Amino acid sequence: MKINLQTFSLYRSFGLVLLFFSISGVMAQEALRPNIIYILTDQWRGQALGFLHQEPVITPTIDSLAKQSLVLTQTIANYPLCSPSRASLFTGMHPIKTNVYANVNSNSTAFGVELPNNAITWFDVLKQQGYCTAYIGKWHLDSPHAPYIPTSNNAEAVKWNEFTPPSRRHGNDYWYAYGTYDNHLRPMYWDNDADRNAFHFVDQWGPEHEVDKAIEFLQDSTGRYRTKGKPFSLFLSFNPPHSVYKQVPFRYVEPYNRIPLEKLVDFPAVNAADTKWGQFYRENIRYYYAAMTGIDDQIRRLLQAASKLGLADNTIIIFSSDHGNSLGKNGQESKNTFFEQSLHVPFIIHWKNHIPARVDKTLLFSLIDVEPTLLSLLGIQNPAKTDGHNLSAFFLGKKQTGPDAQYFMGHVAPGNINSGFRGIRDGRYKLAFDQVTTYLFDYKKDPDDLHNLANKKPNVVLRLRHKLEEYLLKNKDTFLIDKQ
Repeated sequence: MKINLQTFSLYRSFGLVLLFFSISGVMAQEALRPNIIYILTDQWRGQALGFLHQEPVITPTIDSLAKQSLVLTQTIANYPLCSPSRASLFTGMHPIKTNVYANVNSNSTAFGVELPNNAITWFDVLKQQGYCTAYIGKWHLDSPHAPYIPTSNNAEAVKWNEFTPPSRRHGNDYWYAYGTYDNHLRPMYWDNDADRNAFHFVDQWGPEHEVDKAIEFLQDSTGRYRTKGKPFSLFLSFNPPHSVYKQVPFRYVEPYNRIPLEKLVDFPAVNAADTKWGQFYRENIRYYYAAMTGIDDQIRRLLQAASKLGLADNTIIIFSSDHGNSLGKNGQESKNTFFEQSLHVPFIIHWKNHIPARVDKTLLFSLIDVEPTLLSLLGIQNPAKTDGHNLSAFFLGKKQTGPDAQYFMGHVAPGNINSGFRGIRDGRYKLAFDQVTTYLFDYKKDPDDLHNLANKKPNVVLRLRHKLEEYLLKNKDTFLIDKQ
């Protein structure tokens, strides 16, 4: 479904983002190695980008950025759930090896599910290499413990939110973050020097406030954040468009009120209006898109600030998400499934005069590949052997053969590593096993995963199964495919 959204006037000034690519810097670049601005969203599915014309979402800033960037449309999350995905993204390691194989909360505390102190993240490496490092926003990699932080998401039986002490910040010098907290209109944070009990709330939409803090970091008028002469890494981790969906400023919702509801739900995988998940989709899709549009607006502010500070020529910009979101499609509430809406994430990377701009629809890129690829782009020797692939040559426009498959897992119960599902995705088919059923989808012909072909294509199942078994063995994953 193609929808022309150019008639909307919400961002008549969105072209200003081109300043990031065209205005000469007023400040000399301070380092030969590039700076990094990594923008991670939560629960933003890869299909929902305006320039792809797959969904009626308004993202003019990202659309403009994409024209100047490498866009990888086949990118997936190896474990489409917040904590496991982030641990693999930061380390380049399989979730079994990070021990973050479930969400970090009080249910998983007894099983040690949190990012280990001795894990090597790219933040640790950048710090060691002389980068000034900053982390702003959601972290969700520290296990809650008593006495629990008195936030609303710690008031029920399952506790979620936790402080990250300096010893567990993995090389990040500047810290303005929280564990996980879903009140987007009144978020909470720990500032850099705050102790566990000294968190604070802010009466401002989370992404807007976090971009305010990011701009402060870039400007660094007081010298608090950065050392002159050193490159920087700024990781900006937005919680939206994660639920609660309706917690988004009305100014971003209003454009979607102009679109008839039938156009917002005209997708094969959206259930009928009189079903539970069909109703859920219809109640939330405007707000889900609105959060994306709002984040797009905040990215515009961030890029304009970076341009005015003369950072355009020597900064790598990355936009991505930790996982996607079904939002009721395929009868699934959100993430942690093997359906494309859950697995598929955006991935856009810009580096002026280094990474050729193009849209690639074939590279089987995964979030686990980010860490080794990014360090290689920076010319840094990776001190750790990772499970991800170094695809930096491909990024730079050189000839490089990419992976022939992507591997994924999910829905693992704490304490039962052999539960959940495992799967493999090649250039056309996706095979998944859970504890009951074998699934095979031709995602090229059936992008909504509506038709299970496992019984019709046994040869494809057998071929992909062998590859999956080899991968499980290599990564010491004891999941039993034949248990069902």
